[in-house]
Amino acid sequence: MKLKLDLHDIFNKGHEIDRALRGIIDEAIQKKATLVEIIPGKGSGALKKKVIRFLDQKEIKQLYHRVEKDGDNWGRLFVHFRFDAPTGRRGRGRQ
Repeated sequence: MKLKLDLHDIFNKGHEIDRALRGIIDEAIQKKATLVEIIPGKGSGALKKKVIRFLDQKEIKQLYHRVEKDGDNWGRLFVHFRFDAPTGRRGRGRQ
């Protein structure tokens, strides 16, 4: 599953940007989405830097697997999530 967040409409509203980013991260975890596409747009690059700073926060960084910058469109980022399958009884090893 892939989720998408376009920040064009709130590019100059700092608190709304943080709220939208946190919301999409929480939604990805809740729905076990493997990919979130974030579109800060091209512009001056300031919004993209803000998004990267948000994603680099310690408490946020531990929630996802990795961030990928789109090589074809520098106004877009991909946040990858990995959800490990539960180990169940057989995966626990010896006790």
